[in-house]
Amino acid sequence: MKKVLITGILGQDGANMAEYLATKDDERLEVYGMMRRTSNANFSNISEIKEHKNFHVVQGDLTDEISINKLVDEIKPDYFINFAANSFVGCSWDMPLQVFDVNTLGVIRCLEAIRKFQPECRFYSAGSSEELGDVDYSPQDIKHPIKPRSPYGASKAAARHIVKVYRESYGLFAIHSILFNHEGIRRGEEFVTRKITKAVARIKLALDIGADFEVLKLGNIHSKRDWSDSEDFVKGVWLMLNQDEPKEYVLSSNETYSVKRFVSEAFSAAGIPGLWSGEGMDEKFRLFQENTVLAEISEEFYRPAEVDLLYGDSNPAREELGWTPEISFDKLVSRMVKNDLRLESGKSPR
Repeated sequence: MKKVLITGILGQDGANMAEYLATKDDERLEVYGMMRRTSNANFSNISEIKEHKNFHVVQGDLTDEISINKLVDEIKPDYFINFAANSFVGCSWDMPLQVFDVNTLGVIRCLEAIRKFQPECRFYSAGSSEELGDVDYSPQDIKHPIKPRSPYGASKAAARHIVKVYRESYGLFAIHSILFNHEGIRRGEEFVTRKITKAVARIKLALDIGADFEVLKLGNIHSKRDWSDSEDFVKGVWLMLNQDEPKEYVLSSNETYSVKRFVSEAFSAAGIPGLWSGEGMDEKFRLFQENTVLAEISEEFYRPAEVDLLYGDSNPAREELGWTPEISFDKLVSRMVKNDLRLESGKSPR
């Protein structure tokens, strides 16, 4: 039975990958999910798989070389999938050193452990469209210049280069793909999409009983992103890891939508009729035929440097790997809103 070591197991991507691999009908895999030793760990994302016979939680930390070496030496994984990261772009401005320690040096620690103890292991490093930054053309493919506009994007770009160095210098099967924005029902609450769907759910429940609610406040609602569902992406990552030769790809929906459109879709999915009015900082989303403000712009949530447009070209992954995403933008938003409605009303998620 082949072994898979996954970092970031409590996050969206790590949990989705663990569930996908541990429950595969056509392949028996032993899945090891790495998490840091912490007293306030939230296991909700792996609640459905933590008791599965093929899934095991192990302790490790990307900032601790000894712990990574120990895991790779003891488990001898056939695959090492690195989803652990300081991945909130906004916070990367406040703690750039910590971001690089995890996102860049952490990748080096993983590669060094593989080089020393399990050189046949196939390694995957999760990249980000934030590496591209101020884009030159659209849609963006794997050859697009790297021009990050945040410490987070720069840390991921550096990781991409070091993966290439280890692949070419040591002959490792190591890849770093560009993942465009991907969300889902396991998305962390610090990300704008989950912030939106959670707020919409709370507003919906408040409106239903005539209660007061907190207005949703956002930054640049005109920035455009290429949004997909994480559950589709983990399948694409697995296809990449099982190529004959290491080759890197873009994973994306090949569509782009504004944050403003995401907000509109979220309210629609909750059955709340509304429309945008005003301009600039005075733009507001109001309840249809009423003056009730549901969402508005706040300068507090603007970043020091914004990336206005990200729009991926995943056609090579679709054509060469046979990757076929199944969850549309509308379905993604609807699933997230419905899940948050269940959570906010005290019911079980999903």
